[in-house]
Parts: sequence; C-alpha cells; structure tokens
Amino acid sequence: MTLWQRFSQSVTDSWYCPSGGWTRHLKPLSRLFSFLAERRKQRLLQSSRWSPPVPVIVVGNISVGGTGKTPLVAALVREFQRRGYRPGIISRGFGAQTGEASISVTPDSDPAIVGDEPVMLARQLNVPLIVDVDRVKAAQFLCDQTDCNLIIADDGLQHYNLQRHVEVLVLDGDRLLGNRLCLPAGPLREPPERMNQVDMILVNTNNASISAKAEEVESALGRKGLYYFSLEPSASVSVTGISKRIPDITRVHGVAGIGNPERFFNTLRSLGYDVIGHPFPDHHSFVPEDICFNDDLPVIMTAKDAVKCGDFADDRHWYLPVTTCVSDSCIEQLMEMIEARKPVSYVNRT
Repeated sequence: MTLWQRFSQSVTDSWYCPSGGWTRHLKPLSRLFSFLAERRKQRLLQSSRWSPPVPVIVVGNISVGGTGKTPLVAALVREFQRRGYRPGIISRGFGAQTGEASISVTPDSDPAIVGDEPVMLARQLNVPLIVDVDRVKAAQFLCDQTDCNLIIADDGLQHYNLQRHVEVLVLDGDRLLGNRLCLPAGPLREPPERMNQVDMILVNTNNASISAKAEEVESALGRKGLYYFSLEPSASVSVTGISKRIPDITRVHGVAGIGNPERFFNTLRSLGYDVIGHPFPDHHSFVPEDICFNDDLPVIMTAKDAVKCGDFADDRHWYLPVTTCVSDSCIEQLMEMIEARKPVSYVNRT
C-alpha cells in the first residue's frame, strides 16, 4: 500500500469512527465547505433550469464513496422496463474523457474513456446510456436521440441544474452517515438535513439482517419509513470467459477498487472463502501487477473492476456478479411518484 493509500485509509477510518476521529479537528473547514455548497445550490435552484419532457429519477448519495447506487440503478431500469417504460441512463462516468461532447456508451466502450460503471451497466442492460459531466446535456442528448420516456441518473443528487421529479438517496447500511460531518472533517457532501428533502431513502444492507437492522438504522438516522435493498451474490464468472467453473478452493485473493472494499471481502467470506484482501481506491485504474500474485490461487474481483481488467486477466481471474433485491412496495411507491409527477410534455413521448 502506497503512502497516499495509507493516508486515504486513515481519513476514511476517521470519518467512520464513532468518536469522530482525528478529522473532527477540521470542523472549521467543514463549515466553510457547507456554506459554499449551499450557496452553489441556491444559485443553481434560482437559475433558469432545463425542464426535461420526461420524468427524471436521480439516484444519488450525500456521502463520498460507494453506497450501491449503480447496481440499484440497474435494478430500477429492469423494474421499469417490466412495467412498460423505456428508460435511459445518464451518468458522469467517473474519470471519463468526454471533452465537450456527450458520449453514447456501448458494451465495447473503453472504461478509460467513459468510466467503469457505465461500461458495466452497458454490458448488463439493453438501454441507451449517455455519459457527460454536464447532466443537462446528457439528458438533452438522451431525449433528442432516443425514444426513452424515463431518465434515471446514476448519481447527480448535487447537480441541481437538472430538473428532477424524484430524488432517491442511497445509504450504506454499515457506514450510514459516518460522523455526520461534511468534507473534509467527515464524508458528507451535504449536511444530514438533506435527508429530509429527498423523496425516498434506500439503505443497502444484507438481506438476512434487514429486519434486525431496520430499527437500529432508523434510530441512527432519526427517520422512519425507510426502504431497504440488498446485493445478493451469484456464481463467480470468469473474467476472460476461458474457465467455466471456479476451482474448488477456499483460499482466494479478493480484489476490490470500490468505495467500501471490506463489504466485498465480507461477502466473499460469507460464501465460505478464506480471503486475502487487496483493497484499492474507488475507480482504480488497474494494471496487470495489481491482480497477479505469486501463487495459483483464484482471484475474485467485483464486476465493476472486471471491465478494466479484461485485457490482461487470465484463467485465474473471476468476478462476482450481484443481484439487487428491492421490495415490490418500494418499486410501487416510485411508480406512484412518477405517475403523479409526469411533465405535461410527457404525453407526446408515450
């Protein structure tokens, strides 16, 4: 682990320390960050914002790092397709090299150009997917160039220049809001009060512990009526497609370049593996040395990481797909919101 990675880990550990950690001493900077973020928000809300002709669902968070937004987006797309909608996705594409133009993402797109999560979604879903740092431009492109009648934004809760009809806030059920402080003293992009302004909060937690965890989570957040979802692992898949079945070996290398690598390693342990964990920063740009070790043990990574490792993986490398489980009541509530808030112009796209 590099010096920068050790420092980053120290910061993250502090953010999620019950006592507030050493970063709590940065509270004056957090107050400045909150002030500037609120000013920016009000400026954008008071500006002339583009009103899309179709409903927009923004799926985002108020904390840095992964919470399970992208798998949830994939699940929502499938659910709305089942109900007759034609959804499209817009995304920033972390680290994407889009320049001035919006880019349509395909399963063969280069993750280095459009981002890892958009490529992963494109390989899983048959829907139009547009990447652009400017969410308004991405949404306009989607409406102009496709027949979609619903837009789902993967992240973008803080991109207030895009009109939205439903806001969905996603939380990590293990980390929640951490020390409840804004950057840099804590992990939050906006104050905890932002929770009270969204339409729905979805908490990512283990399916087996939802009922036991619900009371604890709702007490910690001070809010009732939350929804929960879980990411259930499927059978491991060969990154290269060469191997058909993972070796019957319990000791494996776990590789994760996501917001909370330990969650992935714990998932592998729940499947009976003895895991040698190799955590990397979220959206890490992998090189062969990152996933090759001095043994013949299987290497299991996330689906998001696998899209960046296909060119140099071999028959030792596997990824773990997940199925996102969302309750019918949650989907029905979203459907009711969308039906009630459709823009007037929507009728022209049905």
